[in-house]
Amino acid sequence: MYLIKESASHPARFGFIVGRSVGNAVVRHRITRRLRHIAAEQDLVGASVVVRVLPGADKASFAQLNRDFSRALQQLRAGG
Repeated sequence: MYLIKESASHPARFGFIVGRSVGNAVVRHRITRRLRHIAAEQDLVGASVVVRVLPGADKASFAQLNRDFSRALQQLRAGG
């Protein structure tokens, strides 16, 4: 996951990279929809975030994706 701070006047933008190694098109789109929903709940005004989804994400529950996404964002905000 990469975070780029931009102007505070812009809304947050999220990009998701979900390769074929994650699953077929149906699986990739399902994961993308889940991550978009999770991202919409985040408070990141003026940031651009790129998320690369790794193989195995198709087996994660929505709650697990949410926890992992939130943990990764906290690490980025802390500078790690």
